Amino acid sequence: MRSGIHPVLAAALAAATGAYRSALATYPRDELARDIGLGGDGTPTTRLDELVDTAVLDAVTPFGVNVLSEEIGWVDRGSAMTLVVDPLDGTANATAGVPICAFAGALAVDGVFVEGLVSWLDLGRRWHARRGDRAVTVTRRTALAGGSVSMLRPRPETLAAWTRVASRADRVRVLGSSVIEACLVVDGAVDAFVDCGGEVHRLVDLAASKVIVEAAGGVLRDVHGRPIEFDIDLTRRWSGIAACSPEMADDIARVVLA
Repeated sequence: MRSGIHPVLAAALAAATGAYRSALATYPRDELARDIGLGGDGTPTTRLDELVDTAVLDAVTPFGVNVLSEEIGWVDRGSAMTLVVDPLDGTANATAGVPICAFAGALAVDGVFVEGLVSWLDLGRRWHARRGDRAVTVTRRTALAGGSVSMLRPRPETLAAWTRVASRADRVRVLGSSVIEACLVVDGAVDAFVDCGGEVHRLVDLAASKVIVEAAGGVLRDVHGRPIEFDIDLTRRWSGIAACSPEMADDIARVVLA
């Protein structure tokens, strides 16, 4: 994949990384985990979310781009370019002291995603791609049976589907960060990552991963086949599958929906 990160994404990542490290060094865990209101998606926002999100918005303001962020929501600056960003994916991990959380940002131009960047904040490990890049790094598995999958934790409404997927896979992991788990598909570390019909994923959870996974030869789609497309409505949800092949994604969707 080509090197070089767009300045907007670079500035957003630097701000998120700095704010995250500063917050961990400044506040006790219970304060970082405290809910302080509702975010742009209508779900509770923690102190840590607010600190990182605000730093990112401040950092990209000079560029004049629109911003769609999990906590702040839609910021319209009349630009053709929009930063779709989840400054801190895996907040529950971060506030508990579990070092599995990430920055995820994607750039869309006239509604088309053109670049994605994910950074594992504690490790500094990064995944980056532009639309049109192609360097196949995923595995070539075509069926769930015997594969390695990462999943969101089971919930009462997804337990049956979760169990069906888990019973067919050889290995199952639950890490608590959708963007990291999707990027592990890129590395060939797992064959797929899936939300088993829980309708958990917002666009900010999927946009960067979509660019990166597809550039690596994989696919990112919705369990129900709904298009994952630019939309400023943060109440819109998907059940995302990041998979090493279209056949693998199809097989997982069939098992989830059985």
